Amino acid sequence: MQTAIHYHTREEYLTLEATSQEKHEFYHGEIFAMAGGTFRHSRIKINLIASLHLKLRGKSCQLTDSDMRIGTPSGLMTYPDVAIFCGQPELIDNQRTLLNPVVIIEVLSPSTRGYDQGDKFRLYRSIVTFREYLLIDSECVHLQQFHRSAIHEWILHEYTDLTEIIYLSSIDESLSLAEIYENIDFT
Repeated sequence: MQTAIHYHTREEYLTLEATSQEKHEFYHGEIFAMAGGTFRHSRIKINLIASLHLKLRGKSCQLTDSDMRIGTPSGLMTYPDVAIFCGQPELIDNQRTLLNPVVIIEVLSPSTRGYDQGDKFRLYRSIVTFREYLLIDSECVHLQQFHRSAIHEWILHEYTDLTEIIYLSSIDESLSLAEIYENIDFT
């Protein structure tokens, strides 16, 4: 026997999020609990935030971490590991949902890899301001950078060597894989 799926309204989801200890993703009436990350996942995210914070100091672009919810025109409400917006933030839901990220960064876990690379990326692409997507592997040195080159066209660059430099043209900054994977042990 199949269990019936209970669909929630956006308002029900926002009420749950306002009182919950855990974060949840929302899409088309379904609410999904978001799992925590591994030690490497956390360290990679901290390395990213530390490096990008220094690079963006005094500029018009700013960082948010996984405490800031992103809302998409496609209906997805989620918490990426890192996002960058430029200019004024477009916020709704009592300043708890950002609508205008330019860069979104996800640190991949074995359990979320396929979703982050597939359906989640497709849903993120409905955001008009969205220009660059970084997927950073937490199991090995591997980074995928997707850069929007036209309305429905994305270019993929892959990086696997700690000496490589990633140029984020949407914010005119560079990051090295060495910065991202600093003090990460894969043994």
